[in-house]
Amino acid sequence: MAEEHYDVVILGGGTAGISIAARLMSEPEPPTVAVVEPSDKHYYQPIWTLVGGGVFPKEISEREEVDYIPAGVTWIKDRVSAFEPDKSSVRTEGGKTLKYGDLVVAIGIQLDLHKIKGLEETLGKNGVTTNYLYSTVEYTWKLIEDFTGGNAIFTYPSTPIKCAGAPQKIMWLAEEHFRKKGVRDKSKVTFASAGSAIFGVPKYRAALEKLVAERDIDTRFGHDLVELRAAAKEAVFRVGDEEKVLSYDMIHVTPPQSAPDVIKQSPLANEAGWVSVDKHTLQHTKYPNVWSAGDCCSAPTSKTGAAVRKEVPVLVENLLARRAGKPLTGHYDGYASCPLVTGRGKVILAEFGYDGKIMESFPFDQAQERFTMYALKAYGLPSMYWHGMLRGRM
Repeated sequence: MAEEHYDVVILGGGTAGISIAARLMSEPEPPTVAVVEPSDKHYYQPIWTLVGGGVFPKEISEREEVDYIPAGVTWIKDRVSAFEPDKSSVRTEGGKTLKYGDLVVAIGIQLDLHKIKGLEETLGKNGVTTNYLYSTVEYTWKLIEDFTGGNAIFTYPSTPIKCAGAPQKIMWLAEEHFRKKGVRDKSKVTFASAGSAIFGVPKYRAALEKLVAERDIDTRFGHDLVELRAAAKEAVFRVGDEEKVLSYDMIHVTPPQSAPDVIKQSPLANEAGWVSVDKHTLQHTKYPNVWSAGDCCSAPTSKTGAAVRKEVPVLVENLLARRAGKPLTGHYDGYASCPLVTGRGKVILAEFGYDGKIMESFPFDQAQERFTMYALKAYGLPSMYWHGMLRGRM
């Protein structure tokens, strides 16, 4: 079995992995770095809301992975199959053993489509879609554009998910389009969520609840989607100890999500399956030369690109400090952001940290819908992502 050694091995070539690699390589004397990533493509997933809403084609979100692997980094086009933290090594599906000085785990989150009975067989047809997959995001817009009335359901699962605002963003865009087409009076728009409220942070929840009332959204909280009966166009929800069936003409499903299975089955996982890290330093709670950022880590914050943008500098600062035998001074405060798209040209920009602490960037009330924040979402943030974050500039 082939064995290779690097100062830093980064698992995952997504938002966190590439940003961390780029910052490490910008050091005056950079460590040797390998990035393990199987995909040829890199996706800016936050824009998929606007693809599903008919604003952009899906191709705008896609780039070649090779164009973002930083110079000097070894790209291992493979995926991790096993963790051996007591040996400071990982094994890959391709048969390599990678020894490391420090390990960064940034392999994201997995979509558990199989946990909703009937979903995999009907997804992408029969009125069933999701913005969480590149392959189906354009079908979302087709359903919205072709909608002539009936029941439109938008779901939110009982698990942690990436971009917790996304399940309702597409609902707002769809409802607005139904009104513009003149079919809203023949339509019922339902937000069926396993959660207990439209949003977790009280300031933004109040603003969204006002919109729910103004735009006549049927909110069904405590409703966890467990089955789709495609032939009958019925969605089955678990509500407490009972099941409730809602009929639909179109349904946007946010699939249950979890830590990747390879992490769940490893010594790095906490009880919930995530990489167990200190929420401020992002260092593993048991293995000091293991770090994690992004969706797969246990930090109790929203799983968003904005969180990654703040996690990455902290992780890199602390990783380099550990390598130099210095104290860890980097401190992550749980910052996350959610540009809540409430229509074309309208965004409520939610920014918050641990325990829902408001951490707004602008000198105005961000709980109000604004075109400027929509422009930031649609044009500013993607540019910052491709030309800033992934190049190691936060």
